[in-house]
Amino acid sequence: MAHSQGKRRRLVADIVRRSRLQNFPLQPRSGKLLAALMAASALMLATPGAALAANNSGTSKTASTKTGGSKAAKAGSRASAKETKSGKAGTGKTQLQAKSSKRTAVADNQSATRPARKTARTAAPLQEANGAEARLIGVYELFGRGKTREALAKARDLVRDHPNFQLAQLVYGDLLAAQVPPSNAMPDSAGIARLRGNPAMVELHEESRRRLQALRERPPAGTVPSQFLTLSTRSRFAIAVDASRSRLYLLENSDKGLKLVADYYISVGKAGTDKSIEGDARTPLGVYYITSSLDPRSLKDFYGAGALPINYPNPYDLRRGKTGSGIWLHGTPPQQFARAPLASDGCVVMANPDLKQLLRKVQIGATPVVTARSLQWIAAPQAEKETKKFADSITAWKDARASGNEAQLKKFYLPDFQRASRKPVDANSVLRDELTYAQGKRVQIKDTSYLHWRDTEDTMIATFGEVFEGEKNGRTRRQYWLRQAGEWKLFHEEILG
Repeated sequence: MAHSQGKRRRLVADIVRRSRLQNFPLQPRSGKLLAALMAASALMLATPGAALAANNSGTSKTASTKTGGSKAAKAGSRASAKETKSGKAGTGKTQLQAKSSKRTAVADNQSATRPARKTARTAAPLQEANGAEARLIGVYELFGRGKTREALAKARDLVRDHPNFQLAQLVYGDLLAAQVPPSNAMPDSAGIARLRGNPAMVELHEESRRRLQALRERPPAGTVPSQFLTLSTRSRFAIAVDASRSRLYLLENSDKGLKLVADYYISVGKAGTDKSIEGDARTPLGVYYITSSLDPRSLKDFYGAGALPINYPNPYDLRRGKTGSGIWLHGTPPQQFARAPLASDGCVVMANPDLKQLLRKVQIGATPVVTARSLQWIAAPQAEKETKKFADSITAWKDARASGNEAQLKKFYLPDFQRASRKPVDANSVLRDELTYAQGKRVQIKDTSYLHWRDTEDTMIATFGEVFEGEKNGRTRRQYWLRQAGEWKLFHEEILG
């Protein structure tokens, strides 16, 4: 689906232009033409359940946001889950909603009075990632309620404010087509078939589907991505990318732990994820850190509002022979609001308004970035349990070092261990250095971060500071551990300061 953005723009412009040629009075849910266009366009996803779920879960800061969404949103979420399992993306309900807006209104009234069901875990409220996406979801919601006039007005304002938002342009074109009276609404089957098969239309479909999926299938409240076992408060924010949902999640860190504060639509590599070699057009999977922030004035317009490089390939990637470089989180050219879900050469691409928000949050060298095919969200007790298991290994390593027992300390290092420096240092040299550095001293380990990555192997990235008793300053380390035969072993270390 990695076709040029020019094709997307030309397709959308043509749809909107042809739609504007119809100058009839608005007929809500009018005739077969709208139903046919809906079958070929982004509005096929605007089912009442999905629309209500997206709206009531918090696109604005309302009381329903604070309570985890309204009862109607919960009903919509259950319907959306069934649609996801069937793989039909809600096309059946779209046809039903085109028949009668009255039925939708009755359903809304019934859901508003239906008693709420108790659930084991509520969903995290929708965070208002950016005005443009929230407004687009509002258009879907109005259409799902049968309020076609209001939806058209909102869509018109949206494309006026964001003329480069191709998906919004397409939705606006569909709503304009609703003005065609039923007598003129004979569908062009061949034309619709061509639209459905157009690669740019397929991309827009997928963008719309992923936006709505991410907004109605919220992470459970009080959970975090499974990679973030514990994070030092020196890292004020953390980033997690879910490629399957085309979503980037921003989490804020405090002494109370991580909390989801915003999430954004993103694009990844043309060939998907799991980068392994230079030029494979894939986005890498793993745990990384922001290494710098590039001034947009020094970049081509292609990168939009700026760029945040990450440390791919990290030591675990290098250990497995992965190649390539230049993986960034960056923006879009001025003429584009967003790119297709699979559109980059391996970078993570965001809309410029979203990237500008991110640029104000990140810390160079301290903001972790997880990129995963699909994120698994876990509750605090599970994260604490995993943390305890690994923390015991760190304590044992520290005690072996302080005891001066070289044979015991050596058990924690793999034979090919290296410490990063201008000239790589091997395990034997590190052992001698550590014994000289720490033998007989009492050390305090603080500001710990444990980031867990599991694929074909089990790895942990541990970052912490250490200060010896009676001293004011010490080392800050970042260690890469690998679990072998049930035991954690060190294979790489960086002394950060």
